[in-house]
Amino acid sequence: QVHLVESGGGLVQAGGSLRLSCVASGRILSINVMGWYRQAPGKQRELVATISRGGIINYGDSVKGRFTVSRDNAKNAVYLEMNSLKPEDTAVYYCTMGYGWGQGTQVTVSS
Repeated sequence: QVHLVESGGGLVQAGGSLRLSCVASGRILSINVMGWYRQAPGKQRELVATISRGGIINYGDSVKGRFTVSRDNAKNAVYLEMNSLKPEDTAVYYCTMGYGWGQGTQVTVSS
């Protein structure tokens, strides 16, 4: 069984920054794609960013130019640097590594 634990969420003012982390533990085989998704109240879960083992990165349109995804294969970890945050970025952020979802971390951006 693999556990994903996200951290780094919180309350921040518009224009601010946050850095999310997600670490996997348990019986882990090689992880190809790591990523972040988010879900705001009343909305469907949407792509934020993914990064492959080979370094191919994909961002959701709404975060391009503001968010940066990175990974540390040795630590089975994925990170999300979020800058120029907007109120519409408010959501629960989930990481995924092909082993289901973590519990999520709340990000709230005040105007």
